[in-house]
Amino acid sequence: MKLGIVGLPNVGKSTLFNAITNAGAQSANYPFCTIEPNIGVVSVPDKRLDKLAEMYDPEKYTPATIEFVDIAGLVKGASKGEGLGNKFLSNIRECDAIVHVVRCFDNDDIIHVEGSVDPARDIETIDLELILSDAEMVQRRIDKAQKMVKGDKKFQVQVDFFKRVLDTLNEGKPARTVECDDDEKAWLSEVALLTNKPVIFAANMSEDDFSNGIDSNERLKRVREIAAEQNAGVLPICAEMEAEIVGMDKEEKEMFLSDLGLEQSGLDRLISECYALLGLISYLTAGKPEVRAWTIKKGTKAPQAAGKIHSDFERGFIRAEVIAFDDLIACGSMTAAKEKGLVRSEGKEYVMKDGDVVLFRFNV
Repeated sequence: MKLGIVGLPNVGKSTLFNAITNAGAQSANYPFCTIEPNIGVVSVPDKRLDKLAEMYDPEKYTPATIEFVDIAGLVKGASKGEGLGNKFLSNIRECDAIVHVVRCFDNDDIIHVEGSVDPARDIETIDLELILSDAEMVQRRIDKAQKMVKGDKKFQVQVDFFKRVLDTLNEGKPARTVECDDDEKAWLSEVALLTNKPVIFAANMSEDDFSNGIDSNERLKRVREIAAEQNAGVLPICAEMEAEIVGMDKEEKEMFLSDLGLEQSGLDRLISECYALLGLISYLTAGKPEVRAWTIKKGTKAPQAAGKIHSDFERGFIRAEVIAFDDLIACGSMTAAKEKGLVRSEGKEYVMKDGDVVLFRFNV
């Protein structure tokens, strides 16, 4: 999974990236500090994997990973090549989802590129650039489909659909707000539109906001309203606080978060939000050689899940030996679980569940 972190200059984007990836991206108080995108790969925290490691004492421990891409700050006119526009847009196009950092805090020492703090305006600025870029692509798709109609009238439905998408974009709304049936979703996915990507608004707030209760922040309320209109997620976060947490040991970190009434760090909450937004789950494989988490889409069947490990596993799939993680832990070992009849033999139609511990049988 590849997540692009975007936002106007000086909203805390690179500070947040540094904190969650500990990658030391350049961060400074002026626009275009980030020019080339910084990339950081982060392990997905999974307590289930830790438990399996205790049980098996494996030679190798492999969590799922997420790649974060810190993309250059955007300005008005990016869709026409202003600032680092075209490069910025191509970097977003390569990502699975967008984490849009929106400034919701006051600080006179940090210059805002627009001169004041207004999350609704900032969101609109970035949305407009993405929408303008998408409108060009949709128009090209309409032109192509219209040529195809001359040879086959069945393509008229595509012309009509993409005209509906273009109307939505021209109203200033992202493509992901267009209601689609399954065929239309497939056509839309072929065009790789920027505004069709899932979005989480990371509302960057002050540490005082978290101490006093985030719901008192009026700017956060506005971001939530916009997210509801756009079918997007919202994550209240404090980039400066996340930067402080990075240097703490486990106990210190837990105490710090507890004092603020938080159970998880911003990174953990961000990953949970992204998994939910993208409809992702993890299944687990465990043994002495390795315990490992594998990320799949909800609704994936056993052979396709096996194919994540190796294409031969999918091609020669025989069956999956499956046990729910909680059942395995309650039994204390796979042997005890088998004796209690809790390890199931599942075939090609089995739909994988989050936390399944699996052994695939295959023959090629």
